[in-house]
Amino acid sequence: MQVVHHLSDLRRAVAALRSDGTRIGLVPTMGALHAGHMALVGAARASGAKTVASIFVNPKQFGPNEDLARYPRPAEADTRLLTEHGCDLLWMPGVDEMYPNGFATNVSVSGVSEGLDGAARPGHFDGVATVVAKLFNQVRPDAAYFGEKDFQQLAVIRRMVADLDLGLAIVGVPTVREGDGLALSSRNAYLSPDERRRALALPRALAEAKRAIEAVEDGAIPAAMASLAAAGFATDYVALVDATTLGAPVAGQPRRLLAAARMGTTRLIDNLPIAAATKV
Repeated sequence: MQVVHHLSDLRRAVAALRSDGTRIGLVPTMGALHAGHMALVGAARASGAKTVASIFVNPKQFGPNEDLARYPRPAEADTRLLTEHGCDLLWMPGVDEMYPNGFATNVSVSGVSEGLDGAARPGHFDGVATVVAKLFNQVRPDAAYFGEKDFQQLAVIRRMVADLDLGLAIVGVPTVREGDGLALSSRNAYLSPDERRRALALPRALAEAKRAIEAVEDGAIPAAMASLAAAGFATDYVALVDATTLGAPVAGQPRRLLAAARMGTTRLIDNLPIAAATKV
């Protein structure tokens, strides 16, 4: 696997991968890679594309009181993992390469970015949209792969690609979980052993709420929030939304149940698909 740190080298490396007409699949990440990221690499490779992964801890998507400084950056382990899983090219720019002196552009996607994590983390999705737009322009992939765990992020990126006619496919890959059900996340490493045990309340509360919602039982969301509180979570939201717009559910359209909650100093997110309702 080739590793590049400068845009000029990236352009040459991508051109070489494309030289025989091969499609390019991009897997954007912030590093601290795990099996969830490798599922994205696997999906890209399974499509027959040459696979480009990016690792960039994007300062523009962290708020002033968030975990930018302590966000894990195990570059050597990440590089080894990508190599073992057949990634063809790793793009690892520095902050100065991505945001050179004088950088003044912001990409903002209204609507899908405004509630849920957008309300809890002001400016977060502007940072996401800006860096992902840059990555798309730098790599110019035919498809890009994102995990469904960050479901609002996926919706924001899909909206941006459609609105700006960027001409690539956005592929959502199902959430990868630990054997006990906790969604894989780079931030799971922050949890103490006791917090890790109690964090299982998040997928369990969502699974019970999913069952109750699809059985058309009342009180599913308040019950989920109560379960989270009993486990020691401070809940930002538990919400049932339309799976495309993230607005109010619409009869006959797929829905999504999303949650974000803090266990100690660690903020976790998760979501589950909910079958469409005949009426709402």
